[in-house]
Amino acid sequence: MNYRRIVSVGFVSVLALTACSGSNESGETDQQIDEIMGVDPGAGVMMNTEEAIKEYGLDINLQPSSDPAMTAALGDAYDNEEPIIVTASYPHWIFLAYDLKYLDDPKGVYGETENIHTFARNGLEEDAPEAFAVLDQFYWEPEDIGAVMLDVFEGMDPTEAASSWVEEHQDKVSEWTEGVDEVSGGDISLSYVAWDSETASTHVIGQVLENIGYTVELTQLEPAFMWASVDTGDADAMVGAWLPKTHGSYYEDYKDNIVDLGTNLEGARIGLAVPEYVDIDSIEDLK
Repeated sequence: MNYRRIVSVGFVSVLALTACSGSNESGETDQQIDEIMGVDPGAGVMMNTEEAIKEYGLDINLQPSSDPAMTAALGDAYDNEEPIIVTASYPHWIFLAYDLKYLDDPKGVYGETENIHTFARNGLEEDAPEAFAVLDQFYWEPEDIGAVMLDVFEGMDPTEAASSWVEEHQDKVSEWTEGVDEVSGGDISLSYVAWDSETASTHVIGQVLENIGYTVELTQLEPAFMWASVDTGDADAMVGAWLPKTHGSYYEDYKDNIVDLGTNLEGARIGLAVPEYVDIDSIEDLK
């Protein structure tokens, strides 16, 4: 096999594998990764992939890439049962749309499963106690966020997808708003990164806050600026902090100046994944 490239899809980077006719003297097929085009430079998955390249001795270069058209690359490869490998986050719509498996990571480069946390700026509890309470009680499951992401992937606007999910899951929303009174105004700003998962979660919690009376502003930022925005108070909160590994360095920089409201989703994960029909099981198989 000739492993050609990784191209980013939001928080998903796609590595297309194309057939190679050349063989070495032992008769084994040569394997080569020519280029990795990743997500934004500040993303934890980029730092982990750089580490993986070194730890596993992979002969590739890592470069940042744009997102939109690359979703089709995964879909086209899957539809034609062509070999493909992705640097994937979970939860994500691709795990609902396609039958994928994570590759074993014996060196532990990508870490264990992670939790996604909510953080608020200092003073938000005093300034907007009802919003703070909703954010503090916000918790859902991977299948919940996956459903919103899949709606967006299939063409629904994120605001519309969030509104639809909230309307259809009032039992869960009532847990987030328990003991919370409606408000007669007030502005709340939420920052998030341009990952499909965080687009979904931020739009959903934003919709819930609007439903109790707040005017909500959503601002998309790079990861470093998302954390900084809560620290400076330019944003009131964020619900997309992946810990302990993906955003670990940002957490160390800002943990003393912002408020950790705890986990809003458990079992998040990053790593290399392939369709089930691809006959490799470990990152070491990519050498």
